Amino acid sequence: MAFITVSCALIVLASIWIVKQRYQAARQLPLPPGPPGRWLLGNTMPKSYVPFQFAKWTEQYGPVFSFKQGHRTFVIIGRHQAAVDITEKEAANLADRQRSIAVQETFSGGMRIVLEGSGEKLRRLRRVLHAGLQPKVAEIYEPIQTRNAKNVVLDVLNDPKNHQSHAVRYAASVVMSFTYGKTTPTSYTDPEVVAVNKSLAHFGRAMKPGAYLVDTYPILRFVPGYPSQLRVWHQELALFNGQLDAVQRQMMSSLTTVELEGTARPSFGRFILEHQEQYQLEDKELGYIAGAMFAAGSDTTACAITIMMMAAAIHTDAAFMLESLRWRPVTLGGFEHRATRDIIWNNCLIPAGTTVIGNHWAIANDPEVFQEPHKFNPQRWIDNAGRVRNDLRFFSFGFGRQVCPGQYVANRSTFINTALILWAVRLSENPAAKIDTLAFSDTVAVHPAPFEICLEKRIDENLIRELCAPGE
Repeated sequence: MAFITVSCALIVLASIWIVKQRYQAARQLPLPPGPPGRWLLGNTMPKSYVPFQFAKWTEQYGPVFSFKQGHRTFVIIGRHQAAVDITEKEAANLADRQRSIAVQETFSGGMRIVLEGSGEKLRRLRRVLHAGLQPKVAEIYEPIQTRNAKNVVLDVLNDPKNHQSHAVRYAASVVMSFTYGKTTPTSYTDPEVVAVNKSLAHFGRAMKPGAYLVDTYPILRFVPGYPSQLRVWHQELALFNGQLDAVQRQMMSSLTTVELEGTARPSFGRFILEHQEQYQLEDKELGYIAGAMFAAGSDTTACAITIMMMAAAIHTDAAFMLESLRWRPVTLGGFEHRATRDIIWNNCLIPAGTTVIGNHWAIANDPEVFQEPHKFNPQRWIDNAGRVRNDLRFFSFGFGRQVCPGQYVANRSTFINTALILWAVRLSENPAAKIDTLAFSDTVAVHPAPFEICLEKRIDENLIRELCAPGE
């Protein structure tokens, strides 16, 4: 008996020693190479269009590079295989987010899901989002998406100059419908849509890397008046709660036309209200869960549709959704991940606590995976049998365990609009007004600068209008 006890103790001690040795060996490995910084302060974050500068540093320092800002270490991934190796294979160790004093705690009141760190709260919130957005549920929303996509076709026929506004209206209308069950037409001038888009513009500016030094030097949050602008911008929760209150009033009413006809419209807002107890949702979380889907879904969907139309106008011989979103990603940069354990990649150390960012723009232009990346080539996604390749992917919706749960709904919207618009018209560029395909807003979800398109109807216009008429 004593022999067994001693043997077990020796095994435990040996295991501890081995783990310690490996830890010490790992800690002796260098960080990935990167630009030199100043003593103590480290590197200066680029002031604008950070993903483009990160892409240049990828070319200079390699597929993964690092830099410091104050006490924080950043590791930027700029190549496809490195993204697979680090963000996918080490997903469990990168499921966390860095603390965000500026945007999460001050601007969003600690309620923005995309910035929530790992833990029980995030698991609860993602469970309910997955339940309301999984592929089978996404099919329910397809009639709403198709009906509104037909309206986009008619809008483009009637007013091609304002095609970007039509994409915004589509996104707002669809997301209002499946988030809150709204049945009346939605315009991009509706007060709630204007308010959400204004909030998204604030969010996009606040999320720029290095926009607020308080995240690098937390003591700044005690400086009187420092985060005052962010507090002024924090108005979206009242907006989101107001929209969800309307859903609740509709549910409580026993005399609505919808209920009398027995055709109550499904909506995500209704779902979370009906399943609040099942998913252990707090009252204060409800409005933001639905509102976050409305805000994020409407913004990125409008961007994706606009980029698709840009691609179709520039490349008249071909347009394909996957290539459009690689060629000009909706999100050029990427959200920060926090390493919860040491990660070793290619004999370099990514220490626990490091901020890890997958730079979508650089990964999209990885010449080893996407040959001639600056060339728009939809054929790269097709195999010899004419099927979409299953060995090639792009990270349009993020990385690892923090991937966007709304990807299935968003992909359907982009696909349906692409199919219907290109079925109805052939888009082209105005020779007198060339499109600058690199002119984007400097925000999280990038918006192309206004551009002009020309269109030629592929089939008889009367037939297009007949088939896209309401009720068809």
